[in-house]
Amino acid sequence: MSRTAVIAGNWKMHGTAAQARQLASGLAQRLGSIAKDRQVVIAPPFTSLRAAADAIHGSAIELGAQNVHWEASGAFTGEISATMLVDAGCRWAIVGHSERRLHFGETDATVGRRARAALAVGLRVIICVGETLEERDNGLTLEVVPHQIRAALLDLGPAAIRNVCIAYEPVWAIGTGRAATPAQAAEIHAKIREVVAEVADGNEAQGLRILYGGSVKPENIDSLMAQPDIDGALVGGASLDVESFARIVEF
Repeated sequence: MSRTAVIAGNWKMHGTAAQARQLASGLAQRLGSIAKDRQVVIAPPFTSLRAAADAIHGSAIELGAQNVHWEASGAFTGEISATMLVDAGCRWAIVGHSERRLHFGETDATVGRRARAALAVGLRVIICVGETLEERDNGLTLEVVPHQIRAALLDLGPAAIRNVCIAYEPVWAIGTGRAATPAQAAEIHAKIREVVAEVADGNEAQGLRILYGGSVKPENIDSLMAQPDIDGALVGGASLDVESFARIVEF
């Protein structure tokens, strides 16, 4: 099955609104035409969403957020609801990034709740999963990752799963410069598709876009994207440079 690739840039906690506008404008100009077999998403910090939205208006680049809360409103200081993200121009939300799990107590259960809230208002969702170095060294990868997926997809029907991408990001590869080999990534991506087929059905699993994240850069994108079950990339640091990110988009 042919699947449209997704290349998403996670800007993390970098840049002011003015810097985001400059970067987003540069990307919109540089990526004036994007091949029809791929989608491009940028996820700036919350404070820069509107500036980025204005900068990419009229282009094929889509706006995403780095997180979302599971409630529509309420006494949740510091959180952002899915409706607020839509209002800011977002079409995507990232949930469960390993940095959220590591530093802010995110759990498999809360990742699932965030995903369901985003999907309920029409956002597409990138659900992040991945094992730590300790878990990989102990041979637990094929236990940890499936458990994360099952928790995140709990109670989601086929229609919702069609608006989900799963990003496999081995925690030991994020920001370290040490990426999983294409063969290592392909093995886990195939397992992810197998698990989704168990949770949903074979058709949804075959249509699911599975992204790789973890020190993705221009030098390794071609070999990663050559693997049959890798359908895109969740890009960190390399997404903060116009030429670097454009080269990844143009794999």
